[in-house]
Amino acid sequence: MKIAVVVLGALAALGVLGAAHWYIWRRMVRDVSRPGGRYRRIGTALAIALPVCMLLAAVGGRAFPLAVERWFAWPGYLWMAVSIYLLFALLAGEAVRPLLRRLRRAPATATAAVPAAESVTVPPSLSPSPSPSPSSSPSPLAPAGPAARPDADAARRLFVSRVVAGGAAAVAVGVVGNGMYGVLRGPRLKQVTVPLAKLPRAAHGYRIAVVSDIHLGPILGTAHTRRIVDTINAAQPDLITVVGDLVDGTVPELGPAARPLADLRAKDGAYFVTGNHEYFSGAAPWVEFVRELGVHPLENDRVELPWFDLAGVNDIAGTAQGQGPDYDRALGDRDRARAAVLMAHQPVTVHDSVRHGVDLQLSGHTHGGQLWPGNYLAELANPTVAGLERYGDTQLYVTRGAGAWGPPVRVGAPSDITIVTLASLQA
Repeated sequence: MKIAVVVLGALAALGVLGAAHWYIWRRMVRDVSRPGGRYRRIGTALAIALPVCMLLAAVGGRAFPLAVERWFAWPGYLWMAVSIYLLFALLAGEAVRPLLRRLRRAPATATAAVPAAESVTVPPSLSPSPSPSPSSSPSPLAPAGPAARPDADAARRLFVSRVVAGGAAAVAVGVVGNGMYGVLRGPRLKQVTVPLAKLPRAAHGYRIAVVSDIHLGPILGTAHTRRIVDTINAAQPDLITVVGDLVDGTVPELGPAARPLADLRAKDGAYFVTGNHEYFSGAAPWVEFVRELGVHPLENDRVELPWFDLAGVNDIAGTAQGQGPDYDRALGDRDRARAAVLMAHQPVTVHDSVRHGVDLQLSGHTHGGQLWPGNYLAELANPTVAGLERYGDTQLYVTRGAGAWGPPVRVGAPSDITIVTLASLQA
């Protein structure tokens, strides 16, 4: 039964995807080109190849080695982003089409409104006899016949279609290009102050760097990791927390891309918890690899720092492999008079944190929606999509993440590394 539901869901998704791409092909290729022309042939070929690349990219990490995946990741993922905003722009263009048709028709209407020359009636007796000639032709001043109107209508439709298609393409490319630049230049620092009632006065101003969702893979690699490390080190935090979804691939494939993490520097060290994507490619090897880099994994565990307890739980995705979150193991026997900061990849676990007396939970996972209007969809599955919110006595901070899954593009949800400054109420 479960397999049947999955199959039906997949077929429905493919049907929607196919309908959307047919509409894009119709508006961007068929309606703006002549049958049999070069543009029509090239556009149709791309309308088939790009969605195929997109589907291959979406399943590539689980079906192909990284070296093969890179060949279709760039065109496939970029088309995924472009097609979203191209579809939105074309749908908005439907409202503009009637106005453009009226504007295009205005000159012809004005010409037709010019009054014809006054006619004079000539008596039959004075009218000359016509001299029939086989080569006679209508006067150039004679009005065009009905056959001329279809040609004018066709030219008008072609003009309107090209204007709408060109405008939609410019909007989509501009939005995606700006969003890609934001990802590839690297995340920016964000500052947040969080007051904790149990934090001692001596710890007032303690600074934690929170980085999540780096998503090293076929597009983001070593240079991306280096930018993140340099940004964190320049901020000189007291503690560094890497809150899951570091990679989209295996250690042999992506270990070199993650190696700059060995250069992270903080007074109280750097710590790591798993995200759901680690379990797609094998979490245990990554846990050992980051340990070798000097980043300390917290697998349902905690460490007592001078001013508070730092705990970490495995991601929910590990449950199917017997490696899910265990709050009792991580927090069960601690001294509740001390403040507790918990690293948990997914915000949805905040209700477990409330029950276990956690003061501050640090999470990622949502990407802030990554591609607008994805933030509205993220709100359906997460209690907090981005930023700081309170749940009972527990505060939850969700970073938008430092990388991007799939398209290396962010729209309306810029990437960030957050410096969380703890404030003592006793200060």
